[in-house]
Amino acid sequence: MAVSSCSLSWISPHKLNLPHSNYLPRNTATSSSNKTVFCALETTPTGESHCQRRPLLLGIGALTANLQATNLLFAQEIPNRYRAFVDYEDGYSYVYPNDWKEFDFRAHDSAFRDKNVQLQNVRVRFIPTEKKDIRDLGPIEEVVSFLVKHRYAAPNQIPTINDMQERTIDGKIYYTFEYILTSPNYSSGSFATIAIGNGRYYTLIVGANERRWKRVRDQLKVVADSFRLLDI
Repeated sequence: MAVSSCSLSWISPHKLNLPHSNYLPRNTATSSSNKTVFCALETTPTGESHCQRRPLLLGIGALTANLQATNLLFAQEIPNRYRAFVDYEDGYSYVYPNDWKEFDFRAHDSAFRDKNVQLQNVRVRFIPTEKKDIRDLGPIEEVVSFLVKHRYAAPNQIPTINDMQERTIDGKIYYTFEYILTSPNYSSGSFATIAIGNGRYYTLIVGANERRWKRVRDQLKVVADSFRLLDI
């Protein structure tokens, strides 16, 4: 699980933010002789961390190939007023509102939030698994009920599951569900999408506080429904 990542001289071409238009991202020009060390902090189940250093050749040709693949992947799929995050290295992609900004969310591989409302955000994490398919965890009703009640809800929160959907896209199965967590001082609404692929169990959660939930629910559902696994 990548807790955080840093590029020592330039951004990795494997993680791309693609706008709705087909314009290339900024800083696409770089010398073909440039080398970047991409450092990802990995956390083990025991809580220990280590740093994987991978030298990357950032030639214009390699970057252009990635951008072309991204454009093809999302040309017909990025909704208006959204941007796409594509992680070729870790095997997933999704869209998020184009006025959100990236931020660090502990123990998550990627995260973006509303520029004004920090608690309105999306985050993605993954853990290793020997399972091959999300159905291997069990029927959607059992899996979602267990997660919301025993993993997502704090002891002082009352969980409510409003909806759950099972979808198959390009042969991969996704569970997407909506839930509300209510506590005496704070309540939130969220969508979660979970899937298994590449030997990993992926979780995307996008949410907001309950006072804003009705206003932003449809916008956040687009984010939850956009999550896709990429073969790596």
